[in-house]
Amino acid sequence: MKIQHRSLFSGIAAVLLATASTPAFADMAQDVKVVNDGWAHITYEVKGSSTQTKALNQLAKQAAVLVARYPGKAEPLLWQGIVTSEQANRANIFHKLGLATKARDILAKAYAIDPKAANGGAAMSLGVLYYKVPGSPIGFGDDAKAKTLLDQALALDPNGLDANYFYGDYLLDQGDKAGARSHLLKALKAPHDASRPAWDAGRRREVQALLAKAK
Repeated sequence: MKIQHRSLFSGIAAVLLATASTPAFADMAQDVKVVNDGWAHITYEVKGSSTQTKALNQLAKQAAVLVARYPGKAEPLLWQGIVTSEQANRANIFHKLGLATKARDILAKAYAIDPKAANGGAAMSLGVLYYKVPGSPIGFGDDAKAKTLLDQALALDPNGLDANYFYGDYLLDQGDKAGARSHLLKALKAPHDASRPAWDAGRRREVQALLAKAK
């Protein structure tokens, strides 16, 4: 049922880097954006598996520093989880599940702090892991948990590119091609994000690729 070579997290990236009212919040938002942009660059622009893996390892260290710098904040944890998920996606079979489990635990912390963090990004990122990872006895995958979390994310960002892309991907994984196509087409109607060009272009390519499978 699960397709493990499909990206666990080819970007989950729906973080709202809102204008801050305090310098500390502004610093955190900027620091989060650096990790966000680094993830998108590695995922969509860096060529070569070995080069991507090395770059992700460095970004993971940067994300860990970010979490330590802003303890108790959901957004840094969210991005640490996303980077760890991408590491799991590119890891060999012996390390894949361990990294995915680590990502789940990090994302669960972000979700516990703020279930609505990043306009539903925390719920979405956690939900994606639950349907991408195999279920028992191999892994912790759980389609019912995935749907609950993805529903929450979609309710918070009903017209979002990521929210509709991953909901469509989930439905396609469940065999619902018509439902998947509906959400994927809606994803393409999301406004372009000029502040995140690598992610915006890369995600839309992924939407188009899934649409071809949903015919």
